[in-house]
Amino acid sequence: MNFDMSEEQRMILAYGDNVAKKYDRTYWMQCAAENRSPRELFDQIAKDGFIGMMVDEEYGGAGLGMMELALLMEGLASNGIPLLSLVVGSGMAMPLLNKHGSEEIKSRLLPDACSGKTKLCFAITEPDAGSNTIKITTTAKAQGDGTYRLNGQKYFISDADDSDYVLLVTRTTPMGETKKKTDGFTLFMVDLKAKGIDMTRIDMSIPVPENQMTLFFDDVVLTDGDIVGEKDKGFQILFDCLNPERILVGAVSTGLGRYALGKAVEYANDRVVFKGPIGAYQGLQHPLAQAKTEIEMSSLMTYKAAWMFDQGRPAGEYSSYVKYFSAEAACHAVDSSLQCFGGNGFTKEYGIFDIYPMTRLLRTAPLNREMVLNYIGQNVLGLPRSY
Repeated sequence: MNFDMSEEQRMILAYGDNVAKKYDRTYWMQCAAENRSPRELFDQIAKDGFIGMMVDEEYGGAGLGMMELALLMEGLASNGIPLLSLVVGSGMAMPLLNKHGSEEIKSRLLPDACSGKTKLCFAITEPDAGSNTIKITTTAKAQGDGTYRLNGQKYFISDADDSDYVLLVTRTTPMGETKKKTDGFTLFMVDLKAKGIDMTRIDMSIPVPENQMTLFFDDVVLTDGDIVGEKDKGFQILFDCLNPERILVGAVSTGLGRYALGKAVEYANDRVVFKGPIGAYQGLQHPLAQAKTEIEMSSLMTYKAAWMFDQGRPAGEYSSYVKYFSAEAACHAVDSSLQCFGGNGFTKEYGIFDIYPMTRLLRTAPLNREMVLNYIGQNVLGLPRSY
């Protein structure tokens, strides 16, 4: 196996270092404190040609793969910038639209999305159907004339308030009326400015500038032309965006862990207590070294999962490994770094504790660690289903 990156891939990974010279962690946290979108950063990334990385060139994209997008996310997060809008837009909505959308809808939406003129997000979760996607009740009811009436609610939708369109998972046939429980799902591209759509912000405790929103749909008019994929067969293509979500969470977790460790190492080399720098003490050195090892293992597993996805191979197994291990590694890296700083780690000046809430979130979202372990136990190890 060749572990060398191409020159282009090295450039993409290093892009985070370059863009952070202007839009750094301080900018990110200022946006969070002011509860405003980091739109200047997003626009810069769009201007530099990185928003449509997984979109075909004919629609304004770069025609690259999951590996390159993961490298971009890792490089940004390694500078303390976990830009989740790229996960839901560049990693989920846009590639799925590129692969499964009609020629009309791709030509209409993807060029502006790649240029950053419009933003896309993704919506599947509902208040009463979190991990149990089968039980979603948001429904697009056919009217018999090529139109649908959309009604329902979506919950924890990242960046919806700063987006123009949402790739929405609905039911066009209720579960009780289908032969299989996975039948009846349809994906629609929905204009968030359409009549009948309201949204409210979920007040989060995590310092992050990209909001989580609840969306409400009241008789929103959709058409056959808004469908992505096939009517009633949307479940079959969902994992074209759910596996990428887990891979990109791995990239973000890896980067944040590496960012925390970098700050800890700098501090441990400079901070002198008793006879010398605290980094010489094994009580601090060994936890940091262990965390570093775990972060680099997380990085390699993320690359493996991204490579599997790009090769068109089943990626669920490796995406699950990544989702589980990377979040654990990131939490351990931040915790070890925090311990290194002592009391200073809890101050705004050093900014270490501020990293922890995001890494801890990634143990729970977008799919909690228990469900990931269930998948591995049942689908990889062959153990019986527990739920």
